[in-house]
Amino acid sequence: MPKILDQIQGPNDIKKIKPKELEQLAVEIRKFLIEKVSKTGGHLASNLGTVELTIALHLVLDFPDDKLVWDVGHQAYTHKILTGRKKGFDTLRQYQGMSGFPKRKESECDAFDVGHSSTSISAALGLARARDIKGNDNKVVAVIGDGALSGGMAYEALNNAARLDSNMVIVLNDNNMSITENVGGMANYLGKIRTGSKYRNLKDGVENVIRSVPCVGNRVADKVKRSKDSLKRLFIPGMLFEDMGLTYIGPIDGHNIEQMRRAFLSAFRANEAVIVHVVTKKGKGYSFAEKKPSVYHGVEPFYVRTGENKTKEKAITYTQVFGKKLIELAKEQESIAAVCAAMPSGTGLMQYRKLFPERYYDVGIAEEHAVTFAAGMAAGGMHPVVAIYSTFLQRAYDQILHDVCIESLPVTFAIDRAGIVGSDGETHQGVFDLSYLCSMPNMTVMAPKNGTELEEMLSFSVKQDMPIAIRYPRGKINNRLEAFAKPIEYGKSETLYSGEKIALIAVGSMVETACDVREKLKSHGIHATVVNMRFVKPMDTERLEELTKSHSVFVTMEENVEQGGFGQKVADYLQTIKRNDIALVNCSIRDQFIQHGNVEILKKTLGLDADSITERILLNL
Repeated sequence: MPKILDQIQGPNDIKKIKPKELEQLAVEIRKFLIEKVSKTGGHLASNLGTVELTIALHLVLDFPDDKLVWDVGHQAYTHKILTGRKKGFDTLRQYQGMSGFPKRKESECDAFDVGHSSTSISAALGLARARDIKGNDNKVVAVIGDGALSGGMAYEALNNAARLDSNMVIVLNDNNMSITENVGGMANYLGKIRTGSKYRNLKDGVENVIRSVPCVGNRVADKVKRSKDSLKRLFIPGMLFEDMGLTYIGPIDGHNIEQMRRAFLSAFRANEAVIVHVVTKKGKGYSFAEKKPSVYHGVEPFYVRTGENKTKEKAITYTQVFGKKLIELAKEQESIAAVCAAMPSGTGLMQYRKLFPERYYDVGIAEEHAVTFAAGMAAGGMHPVVAIYSTFLQRAYDQILHDVCIESLPVTFAIDRAGIVGSDGETHQGVFDLSYLCSMPNMTVMAPKNGTELEEMLSFSVKQDMPIAIRYPRGKINNRLEAFAKPIEYGKSETLYSGEKIALIAVGSMVETACDVREKLKSHGIHATVVNMRFVKPMDTERLEELTKSHSVFVTMEENVEQGGFGQKVADYLQTIKRNDIALVNCSIRDQFIQHGNVEILKKTLGLDADSITERILLNL
């Protein structure tokens, strides 16, 4: 029997499918997603939860003329299927394959490139204004999750959307989760809307009773109806959006296609911004994802029948080492507090949260607030440790500079997923942090070569009265360099191997690569020096000056962009001491964004693998 899904070959094909077949289409899409993501890895639970929502939107929108903006975008897989990209799922998130996020260069049906939270309303509002200026009449829709409403940018956009004098629809996809459970006032507020039937029951009952009164019933009922805003404020908290100047519809069953379709058509008839609140279940249709949606938010390849990860190896990760060490330190030092932005699991803080609930703060998807909140705690005598991914911390650039560094407050930044992270692509690669952090006065920047050094750096940082950033990569730890364990000394590097002529000067994750390069150079009769810098700022200039006495080639190695990076700092230093006779080979990332793909493939493509670096060195001799 032919699959209904096979009828979807391009944009708008869904309109040819009979209404009675739409529920079966949803079933087939879920089966397809589970099968494909189990092989490639990707975002699963969020996509399973938005199948019917996406179908309903595609029934009322015409692509590519109408514009649909997804917040973050990791829930847009069904949208990709319905716009004719089903075959692309065989290469999902693989090098030169289909992106796991909406990409304009991938399809004209993707209205905006996304990857970070709380951006969709702003982008959609911009698209609506552009439409109005150009005199077009296409529809504009933003889909934003309830978790993304913990981000301040969403409220800035809502504030401006209330002034829109033409139509725009904001779909609030409410699944009571971001990556982990939601926190804060908005989460509680939406929870009341989901469960609150008091207003609707009271309104209907009162109106029916009054209208039954002879002669005066209809007149009194009309007055009561005109006072509905007061009733709403008393019995249903959904008036927040209407008080902001936005029309609110909902909550609606996010798995009832026909109900959503009617609601969207109604919303499009308004000459203003309308919020349609739909309630969905994250992970719907796959029992393992329904029970543990945070575990199945982003997954590696897995076995469909058991839900188990196909990777048997249970290696220790940098994230786990950080979490474990912070617990040890918090037991010894009562001034330590942990702050994260809606990712306690991803940053390794789940166990810390259980043990020190009074010193643990999840502020939601609000990195800017997280940093200034931490600055306030530091000013009050605490030593907060802010654990945020590199790609998300860059959203709080001004807060780090203005609220932490100017006052030189004792805040430790634990920067996970620094460097090349792989499959999530341009929006998630953590390759800018060295550049922007090193530009800030009073900031100290460190990078460990392995897990043991991460522990030592964390211990060191929480004892200092200044801002310190520790950046470390995603993934497992290699214990190969455990023999090198010189104590941490402020601003000082560590020499792993002493040689001559060529100095391999590496930062963090690239120290291991430097050791591989050293071995490859030995086959060419070259015995290189390997230096683990440890501190990118302040840089160990004494060690660099010492190296100039016996080396003619400096090779700097970092997983960071070239502009403003460690290699440029070394080049500036050589220029300052007028050592133009020292050749510098800067192994970093050129002026570009890095696409998605396997980390090892990306490193080779970028020239940051041991073979490529060795070849560059030999060419410079």
